Amino acid sequence: MDQVKENNTVKVNYTGKLSNGQIFDSSEGKEPLEFTLGQGQLIPGFEKGVIDMKLNEKKTITVAKEEAYGEIHDHLKQEVKRTELPQDLAPEVGMGLVSKSPDGQEMNLRVVEVKDESIVIDGNHPLAGKDLIFDIEVVAIKESEITE
Repeated sequence: MDQVKENNTVKVNYTGKLSNGQIFDSSEGKEPLEFTLGQGQLIPGFEKGVIDMKLNEKKTITVAKEEAYGEIHDHLKQEVKRTELPQDLAPEVGMGLVSKSPDGQEMNLRVVEVKDESIVIDGNHPLAGKDLIFDIEVVAIKESEITE
């Protein structure tokens, strides 16, 4: 197997950066990232960028926000009164919170503003609205074991 195809399981070393060069994630110093293409485990643009790469090939891809975490949705930002928060919570900008809906679904939120009587939380992914750049190296390719 010398080239990545749909449904292959691959291992890659990667570094993810923003357009200003700031690194937001990397496999450096860790095990390579292993995933199966077509399973929706990663953002679509990353998977598309790996297709047709060869073993040990390195390349840099740019993933548009539409193929990454999408646009920022204003309806995912809301103001919450401090009286609705746990009393022992001392909210700070950047703090992560988890909210549970009545049906048990968990939603990851970030505190984006702290006011005297309330806080503003954001349910958008922290990388929403951003184009992403990845340096990728394919270190292993395995044939799919899926049979039709």
